Amino acid sequence: MMAVFVLSLGALIALPLWQTELQRDKEEELIFRGKQYAEAVRIFVQKNPGRFPTSLKDLLDKKCIRRLYKDPFGPDGQWNVILASIGASTSSSASSAMDESGGTSPGMMGGGQAVQEVLVAPERVLPAIKNPRVLGVVSSSKSKSIKIYNDQESHDKWLFFFGQDPKKPPRIVYYGEKR
Repeated sequence: MMAVFVLSLGALIALPLWQTELQRDKEEELIFRGKQYAEAVRIFVQKNPGRFPTSLKDLLDKKCIRRLYKDPFGPDGQWNVILASIGASTSSSASSAMDESGGTSPGMMGGGQAVQEVLVAPERVLPAIKNPRVLGVVSSSKSKSIKIYNDQESHDKWLFFFGQDPKKPPRIVYYGEKR
Protein backbone atom coordinates (compact mmCIF):
# COMPACT_ATOMS: atom_id res chain seq x y z
CA MET A 1 0.00 0.00 0.00
CA MET A 2 2.87 2.35 0.86
CA ALA A 3 4.55 1.65 -2.51
CA VAL A 4 1.35 2.59 -4.39
CA PHE A 5 1.12 5.81 -2.38
CA VAL A 6 4.75 6.73 -3.16
CA LEU A 7 4.30 5.97 -6.88
CA SER A 8 1.08 8.03 -7.00
CA LEU A 9 2.76 10.93 -5.25
CA GLY A 10 5.69 10.75 -7.68
CA ALA A 11 3.29 10.78 -10.65
CA LEU A 12 1.44 13.81 -9.25
CA ILE A 13 4.72 15.69 -9.00
CA ALA A 14 6.11 14.56 -12.36
CA LEU A 15 2.98 15.22 -14.46
CA PRO A 16 2.98 19.06 -14.23
CA LEU A 17 6.74 19.13 -14.90
CA TRP A 18 6.29 16.91 -17.93
CA GLN A 19 3.41 19.08 -19.24
CA THR A 20 5.51 22.23 -18.81
CA GLU A 21 8.42 20.64 -20.67
CA LEU A 22 6.09 19.57 -23.49
CA GLN A 23 4.72 23.11 -23.82
CA ARG A 24 8.25 24.57 -23.89
CA ASP A 25 9.19 22.18 -26.69
CA LYS A 26 6.07 23.17 -28.66
CA GLU A 27 6.88 26.85 -28.13
CA GLU A 28 10.40 26.35 -29.49
CA GLU A 29 8.87 24.57 -32.49
CA LEU A 30 6.41 27.46 -32.97
CA ILE A 31 9.30 29.93 -33.06
CA PHE A 32 11.26 27.79 -35.53
CA ARG A 33 8.27 27.33 -37.86
CA GLY A 34 7.24 30.98 -37.66
CA LYS A 35 10.74 32.14 -38.55
CA GLN A 36 10.76 29.70 -41.49
CA TYR A 37 7.66 31.41 -42.89
CA ALA A 38 9.08 34.92 -42.38
CA GLU A 39 12.27 33.89 -44.17
CA ALA A 40 10.25 32.27 -46.96
CA VAL A 41 8.36 35.53 -47.57
CA ARG A 42 11.68 37.41 -47.67
CA ILE A 43 12.99 34.95 -50.28
CA PHE A 44 9.73 35.21 -52.27
CA VAL A 45 10.01 39.02 -52.39
CA GLN A 46 13.66 38.77 -53.38
CA LYS A 47 12.82 36.36 -56.23
CA ASN A 48 9.73 38.35 -57.31
CA PRO A 49 10.48 42.05 -56.82
CA GLY A 50 7.39 44.10 -56.11
CA ARG A 51 5.21 41.07 -55.36
CA PHE A 52 4.12 39.32 -52.19
CA PRO A 53 2.68 35.82 -51.88
CA THR A 54 -1.12 35.67 -51.83
CA SER A 55 -1.16 32.43 -49.82
CA LEU A 56 1.18 30.16 -47.89
CA LYS A 57 0.95 27.70 -50.79
CA ASP A 58 2.62 30.31 -53.04
CA LEU A 59 5.73 29.98 -50.85
CA LEU A 60 5.85 26.25 -51.50
CA ASP A 61 5.05 26.56 -55.21
CA LYS A 62 7.87 29.08 -55.74
CA LYS A 63 10.27 26.91 -53.71
CA CYS A 64 10.77 29.48 -50.97
CA ILE A 65 9.99 26.99 -48.20
CA ARG A 66 10.63 23.24 -48.08
CA ARG A 67 7.19 22.34 -46.77
CA LEU A 68 4.12 23.94 -45.23
CA TYR A 69 4.42 23.63 -41.47
CA LYS A 70 1.39 23.34 -39.20
CA ASP A 71 0.75 25.64 -36.27
CA PRO A 72 1.85 23.51 -33.26
CA PHE A 73 -0.72 25.19 -31.00
CA GLY A 74 -3.59 25.70 -33.44
CA PRO A 75 -6.47 23.30 -32.85
CA ASP A 76 -6.46 22.17 -36.48
CA GLY A 77 -2.87 23.14 -37.34
CA GLN A 78 -4.05 26.18 -39.32
CA TRP A 79 -2.17 29.44 -38.95
CA ASN A 80 -3.51 32.93 -38.82
CA VAL A 81 -1.85 34.81 -41.65
CA ILE A 82 -0.27 38.24 -41.28
CA LEU A 83 -1.19 40.46 -44.20
CA ALA A 84 -0.04 43.88 -45.23
CA SER A 85 -2.68 46.30 -44.08
CA ILE A 86 -4.34 48.42 -46.76
CA GLY A 87 -2.17 51.45 -47.34
CA ALA A 88 0.90 49.81 -45.76
CA SER A 89 4.24 50.42 -47.40
CA THR A 90 4.68 47.11 -49.23
CA SER A 91 4.98 48.28 -52.81
CA SER A 92 7.74 47.38 -55.21
CA SER A 93 10.05 49.64 -53.22
CA ALA A 94 10.07 46.91 -50.54
CA SER A 95 12.63 45.04 -52.56
CA SER A 96 14.84 48.11 -52.58
CA ALA A 97 15.28 48.07 -48.80
CA MET A 98 18.36 45.88 -49.16
CA ASP A 99 21.46 45.99 -46.99
CA GLU A 100 25.05 45.62 -48.21
CA SER A 101 24.88 41.81 -48.15
CA GLY A 102 21.86 41.80 -50.47
CA GLY A 103 19.47 40.89 -47.67
CA THR A 104 16.54 42.96 -46.57
CA SER A 105 17.16 45.21 -43.61
CA PRO A 106 15.36 43.77 -40.57
CA GLY A 107 12.17 45.56 -39.69
CA MET A 108 12.16 47.63 -42.83
CA MET A 109 9.80 47.71 -45.74
CA GLY A 110 10.00 50.01 -48.72
CA GLY A 111 11.60 53.35 -48.04
CA GLY A 112 13.20 52.12 -44.81
CA GLN A 113 9.96 52.29 -42.84
CA ALA A 114 8.99 49.73 -40.21
CA VAL A 115 5.63 48.03 -40.69
CA GLN A 116 3.19 50.00 -38.53
CA GLU A 117 -0.02 48.03 -38.99
CA VAL A 118 -0.82 44.47 -40.03
CA LEU A 119 -4.03 42.57 -40.69
CA VAL A 120 -4.34 39.14 -39.05
CA ALA A 121 -6.77 36.72 -40.67
CA PRO A 122 -7.39 32.98 -40.52
CA GLU A 123 -5.70 31.19 -43.41
CA ARG A 124 -9.04 29.77 -44.57
CA VAL A 125 -10.47 33.27 -45.37
CA LEU A 126 -7.67 34.31 -47.74
CA PRO A 127 -9.82 33.65 -50.85
CA ALA A 128 -12.35 36.20 -49.55
CA ILE A 129 -9.75 38.96 -49.20
CA LYS A 130 -9.11 41.11 -52.25
CA ASN A 131 -5.42 41.14 -53.24
CA PRO A 132 -3.95 39.65 -50.04
CA ARG A 133 -0.24 40.34 -49.48
CA VAL A 134 1.08 37.71 -47.07
CA LEU A 135 3.88 38.91 -44.80
CA GLY A 136 4.03 35.97 -42.37
CA VAL A 137 2.17 33.92 -39.79
CA VAL A 138 0.95 33.98 -36.19
CA SER A 139 -0.48 31.16 -34.12
CA SER A 140 -4.25 30.85 -33.93
CA SER A 141 -3.98 29.78 -30.26
CA LYS A 142 -4.81 32.43 -27.67
CA SER A 143 -3.25 30.40 -24.85
CA LYS A 144 -0.79 31.95 -22.42
CA SER A 145 2.81 31.03 -23.10
CA ILE A 146 5.52 29.94 -20.71
CA LYS A 147 8.19 31.68 -22.73
CA ILE A 148 8.07 35.42 -23.42
CA TYR A 149 8.78 36.18 -27.08
CA ASN A 150 9.23 39.79 -28.24
CA ASP A 151 7.69 40.92 -24.93
CA GLN A 152 4.49 38.97 -25.65
CA GLU A 153 2.94 36.37 -23.34
CA SER A 154 0.36 34.66 -25.54
CA HIS A 155 0.88 32.64 -28.70
CA ASP A 156 -1.51 34.77 -30.79
CA LYS A 157 0.76 37.79 -30.21
CA TRP A 158 3.97 36.06 -31.34
CA LEU A 159 4.23 37.59 -34.81
CA PHE A 160 6.56 36.14 -37.45
CA PHE A 161 6.67 38.28 -40.58
CA PHE A 162 8.85 39.87 -43.20
CA GLY A 163 9.60 43.47 -42.24
CA GLN A 164 9.30 42.83 -38.51
CA ASP A 165 11.08 45.11 -36.05
CA PRO A 166 10.87 43.50 -32.57
CA LYS A 167 11.46 46.90 -30.96
CA LYS A 168 8.46 48.45 -32.76
CA PRO A 169 5.54 46.02 -32.78
CA PRO A 170 2.85 46.92 -35.30
CA ARG A 171 -0.75 47.67 -34.52
CA ILE A 172 -2.73 44.48 -35.11
CA VAL A 173 -6.08 44.64 -36.87
CA TYR A 174 -8.04 41.38 -36.87
CA TYR A 175 -10.07 40.23 -39.88
CA GLY A 176 -13.68 41.35 -39.54
CA GLU A 177 -12.83 43.91 -36.86
CA LYS A 178 -14.11 47.46 -37.34
CA ARG A 179 -11.38 50.08 -37.58
